[in-house]
Amino acid sequence: MKTQINRCAWCEGDALCKLYHDQEWGLPIFEDLKLFEFLTLETFQAGLSWITILRKRENFKKAFDQFDFEKIVHFGEDKINTLLGNEGIIRNKQKIVAAVNNAQRFITIREKHGTFSQYIWNFVEGKPLQNSFKTLEEIPAKTPLSEKISKDLKQNGFQFVGPTVVYAHMQATGMVNDHLVDCHRYGELSQ
Repeated sequence: MKTQINRCAWCEGDALCKLYHDQEWGLPIFEDLKLFEFLTLETFQAGLSWITILRKRENFKKAFDQFDFEKIVHFGEDKINTLLGNEGIIRNKQKIVAAVNNAQRFITIREKHGTFSQYIWNFVEGKPLQNSFKTLEEIPAKTPLSEKISKDLKQNGFQFVGPTVVYAHMQATGMVNDHLVDCHRYGELSQ
């Protein structure tokens, strides 16, 4: 007899989405390269569904040099034009230019704080916030904290980092545990 695994309803119906939910979403990330990857993917997601980004994630990795911000910072007009012709990614010039800009801002934050991880995790005192939502409708799109972080990122020159994008980043990188309380990942990530 197969045991039913409870998951957050947003991931049901798509194998890739389930895999992402079960293995990545909400898992605390402290590695700068991975944090930059998620920040970049979240900026490209603005106005789109996350599954669209997930399906193009490998293409993004190739197109953006495995999200190596030290390389991306040197992307010039030729590289940007090449990316605009890449059907495997989201071909939005503003978002591509923002990714290059954000790589520079990311490096600047690292110079000021040692790592981007130290900077961003300081907003939650180094440990994930634990929510206890029972339904998807309870989960906010943004919070006062995501508004505060968004404002700080923008003051540091980041682009496409509104409060909703920032909150999605917080959820994805485990700064906040927004798995529903009856989800099998909730307990695992609340310890």
